[in-house]
Amino acid sequence: MALTDTFVKNTKPTCATAGDKHRDGGGMYLLVAVSGKYWRMDYRFAEKRKTLALGVYPAISLADARSRREAARKQLAHGIDPGAAKREAKQAQAAVRANTFETVARDWLIKTAADRKADTQAKTLNWLQKDVFPYIGKMAISTVGPRDVLGALRHMEARGALDSVQRVKQICSRVFCYAVATGSAERDVTQDLKGALTKASPGHFAAITDPKHAGALMRAIFAYTGHPQVVAALKLSALVFTRPSELRSAEWAEIDLDAAEWRIPGSKMKMKVDHLVPLSTQAVEILQGMKMVTGHRRYVFPSIGRSADRPMSESTCNAALHAMGIDKAIHTPHGFRAMARTIMDEVMGERVDLIEHQLSHQVKDANGRAYNRTAHLPARRAMMQRWSDYLDNLRIGAEVIQLPTKAA
Repeated sequence: MALTDTFVKNTKPTCATAGDKHRDGGGMYLLVAVSGKYWRMDYRFAEKRKTLALGVYPAISLADARSRREAARKQLAHGIDPGAAKREAKQAQAAVRANTFETVARDWLIKTAADRKADTQAKTLNWLQKDVFPYIGKMAISTVGPRDVLGALRHMEARGALDSVQRVKQICSRVFCYAVATGSAERDVTQDLKGALTKASPGHFAAITDPKHAGALMRAIFAYTGHPQVVAALKLSALVFTRPSELRSAEWAEIDLDAAEWRIPGSKMKMKVDHLVPLSTQAVEILQGMKMVTGHRRYVFPSIGRSADRPMSESTCNAALHAMGIDKAIHTPHGFRAMARTIMDEVMGERVDLIEHQLSHQVKDANGRAYNRTAHLPARRAMMQRWSDYLDNLRIGAEVIQLPTKAA
């Protein structure tokens, strides 16, 4: 006799230890025990008697249980074991829950670490932990949609990090591509975000290019009472005008103080070509002072307050300039390159090809061949010494003026 909603609701367990079975037909029954009421279905598959759990009353009503029974019977009709199918579905759901965006992203970071420099690896992880994981990190990556990613990136837009937001979007894209390759996701959903994010206005890094202001900048650096390592990094930045990432990742193994040369391997260079930096006497003096402090470590400027096995943070010199009252709209660490390029060309009259070569820009000779890293080394060495002497003269002898603190 088929069960009714009233009976299912009102029936109570007897003293039967195993519980009472009340059948509804088609192998389904209600098991009533002291601990609760359970829907079950007995069936045979491959000549074996089996039992399928259909749910617990009242969360699963009589109608729900019957619907599940019919679904199981259809599976049996197609030669499918409903119990095995249920276990496989649970395992698949567990795998989906385990493959969260954060789990996949961290796995991607580990698997591809060899493709990135140590500071880039640290920066990528920091972006993910700060700007992505708090919003979509706990979601199964297969369920993350373009709107979810966009929502996370909107928080970066709101605080004005327009340059970084594009890079974080690219990082998310690579995580999704990795997830597709490993079977955790079907597609890269960031491809649907084209045109949805605000782009940063194109422009150059802010830089002081007026000699008088350059002199004031050098005085501010020499008067700065912050961490000695940061002071040394800023002083050297002005003298060698390499890219900030190249300076921060400088290693003692690359520097020959006796020869007054710094040979940067191509793996660290934007153009992927080895670069040689002649060191002025002032630069050598700064490095000799640092040698006494960090000479036993890998990096010339190791991280401050964190692992000494990592280079100084990208934000350290930016923060120091800010502490001096120099707004990022006026000058940034990268701005030392533009400062040198402009003053050496327009004021000092140095050869443009030598300046460009020292900036590690691609420069070709009269036959169209790219200069190698030792090209015109004597001339460049003399130019770098003149630049260091010029900055000293600006700092010591220039008219004392107030540095600008914000964009006009």
